[in-house]
Amino acid sequence: MRPVRHRFFVQDAGAPGTTVVLSAEESAHATRVLRLRPGAAIGVFDGRGRELAGVVSAINDQVVVRIDAEVPAVPEPAVAITLAHAVLKGDKMDAVVRDAVMLGAAAIRPIVTRRSETTVAALERGHRVERWRRVALASAKQCGRAVVPNVLEALEFAPGPAWFDAAGLPAPRLVLAEPRAEGLPPMSPARIERPAEGQATLVVGPEGGWAPEEIQALEGSCAAVTLGPRTLRADAAAVVAMAALFAVWGVE
Repeated sequence: MRPVRHRFFVQDAGAPGTTVVLSAEESAHATRVLRLRPGAAIGVFDGRGRELAGVVSAINDQVVVRIDAEVPAVPEPAVAITLAHAVLKGDKMDAVVRDAVMLGAAAIRPIVTRRSETTVAALERGHRVERWRRVALASAKQCGRAVVPNVLEALEFAPGPAWFDAAGLPAPRLVLAEPRAEGLPPMSPARIERPAEGQATLVVGPEGGWAPEEIQALEGSCAAVTLGPRTLRADAAAVVAMAALFAVWGVE
């Protein structure tokens, strides 16, 4: 196991032997919260897969870091799952984004479905996507990922092949159905083959479930899966489903 060190996000981290300056927010965390001093060993990652070891070389208005070496990053999952998740009430989406990043989601697309209690316009006014991107960054820092998954712009859900393609949601696409859906056994290796192209989309609905017309429109575009007979909380379903898919596919 690699030694634990404090990690900081630097979008344009340079090569070993160069110096970088932490952002004002990261500098404040380093000095006021962690109380780091010159000479402290830290980690730096660029959000695109590079992990670097460095040392705090100076602290002025912001923290200056000398990059010493590039080090192996935590591997990304062999299957890149894009999570298309209906926007939930309150701050529940914060937990969805945080945990999806922790589990290894490649990207997250918030969607507004028929039973969502918000609109795309309201999300834009509240700068919610920007907030979820900050949550994704914090989660990547905490869990050790060198990649920060992109939280894409929220879209109104209009299921169909053309919509999925335009929304950047790769096939195969799996929609999480409710336990009471008839004729759908729980996911298993026999039913859910590992994607040959190394990517997939998981579609999760809102607290009130899918509207009948949405389920009908999803036919032909998505394969429906369930997680068994119990009804899970809306903010927990995606986490359980992703973990189950990775287990079924043998993905670490």
